[in-house]
Amino acid sequence: MTEVVLHIYDVTNSGSEKTNSTILQINKIFKDGIGLGGIFHSAVQVYGEDEWSFGFCEQGSGVFSCPSGKNPMYTYREFIVLGTTDCSKSKVNQILRELSREWPGFTYDLLSKNCNHFCDELCERLGVPRLPGWVNRFAHAGDAAMEVAGNTAYRLKQAKTEIVSASKVAYRFLVGVTNNIASPESPGNSNSRFQAAWFKNMITTGAKPSSSSEYDSEENALRQQQQTDSDLPLPQHSRPLHNG
Repeated sequence: MTEVVLHIYDVTNSGSEKTNSTILQINKIFKDGIGLGGIFHSAVQVYGEDEWSFGFCEQGSGVFSCPSGKNPMYTYREFIVLGTTDCSKSKVNQILRELSREWPGFTYDLLSKNCNHFCDELCERLGVPRLPGWVNRFAHAGDAAMEVAGNTAYRLKQAKTEIVSASKVAYRFLVGVTNNIASPESPGNSNSRFQAAWFKNMITTGAKPSSSSEYDSEENALRQQQQTDSDLPLPQHSRPLHNG
C-alpha cells in the first residue's frame, strides 16, 4: 500500500502577468474565501517522486509526468492526501500505460476532458476517492454557466424592449386622453404634453422632466434607444483554449 497524493496548482500560464494575477485573485476569492472553486491544474503522485497529469498536444499521448510540485507552467498551491491504494507498483505502471493510450493529447477539452478529469479517472482506477468538488467545479459549471449567461442577456434585452414599447403605448394613451381635454391651440395643451412626458419618464427611468420643453428630446432619445436595442446581436458562446 502507498499514499496517493493530489498536487494542485493555480493556472498561471496565460502569458500575461495581468491575466495571471486576475486568476490568482479569482482563486483566492472563490476558493479560499467562500470555498466554491477556482481555476486549477491538478496532478497525482503515486509510488515515486513524480506526479502524473494530462494536457493538450497535437500528437501522441497527453499524459505526462514531472517532479511532484514542480510543474514549471503553473503556480503551486497545495497538496491533498486522497488515501492509500492497494495497487502494486507494477499495477500502477500498467494503469498509466493504459491511460496514456486512452488519453491522446488532441482530445483535450477544457470543460469535458481536462487535467482534473484525468486525475479523477486515475484515482478511480487506484481505488481512492476522487478529487474534491472544488478542484474542477468551474469546468463542470462551464457549459451551464455560458448557457445561463446567454439566455439571461437575451431575456434582459427582450424585457428592456418590451418596457420601452409599453411605456410608449402608455404615453400615447395619456396624450390621447389629455388631447380630448385641451385643444392643440389651448395653452393647457403644453401642460398636458408635460404630464405625458412626466408619466413616460416615471415608467422607464424614474426621472421626471423638469419642463415640458424636454419632451421632444426625450421622445427622440427613447426612439433611438429602441432602434439600437433591436439591432443588437444575440450573445455568442465562446470557450477558452486551455485550462491546465
